Amino acid sequence: MLISKNSFVVKAVLGCSLIVLAGCQTTNPYSNESQNAKATNGALIGAIAGAAIGVASSSRSDRGKGALIGAASGAALGGGIGYYMDTQEAELRKQLQSTGVSVTRSGDNIVLNMPNEVTFGVDQTDLSSGAKRVLNSVALVAKEYDQTQLNVLGYTDSSGAESYNLRLSKIRAIEVGNYLVAQKIEYGRVKSEGLGESRPIATNATAEGRAQNRRVEIVLSPLPQG
Repeated sequence: MLISKNSFVVKAVLGCSLIVLAGCQTTNPYSNESQNAKATNGALIGAIAGAAIGVASSSRSDRGKGALIGAASGAALGGGIGYYMDTQEAELRKQLQSTGVSVTRSGDNIVLNMPNEVTFGVDQTDLSSGAKRVLNSVALVAKEYDQTQLNVLGYTDSSGAESYNLRLSKIRAIEVGNYLVAQKIEYGRVKSEGLGESRPIATNATAEGRAQNRRVEIVLSPLPQG
């Protein structure tokens, strides 16, 4: 029996809405924190609209897939910036587990801390093979969540001349930023800056502390709207 397009849209939207509703109750499934009603309602409305668009814009054989993709995108956007960043954070955690890169949240920002042992050798500015694998994963997520800016910040420890450290951190930040752009991230979304030995996260009095301070951070933040 043939199913009309309109009938398929209704069934797909209803099914996707139930899925999203189940995952958008008072507890956010990504952060395990309370989800406010406004974001939840917005996510549900966005899911319904997104599912409908996904079905309507897909071929007959791909309508089910189109509905699910549309529902997920619509839920994230409809739920607001916080929900959008929640889902992006969850995907980054999934992609970067066991890589040595930490994923932390600060308001609507997501901070990826890439220690120097993952990215560069001592006094080196060439990305390691491990760093490239990590950045490939970051780019994969960033292309899906294209309303996010990637701020690449380079840091060093306090060993050596301050001017040298600042220059080294800039070169490393630019190297990371250029690699992300090479992975098809829009140039305008990537900002690279070297901050040298400023903003240490550990003491520079010990080898262990200096190792923690030698790092590159990628801070993902929502693009300005309007």
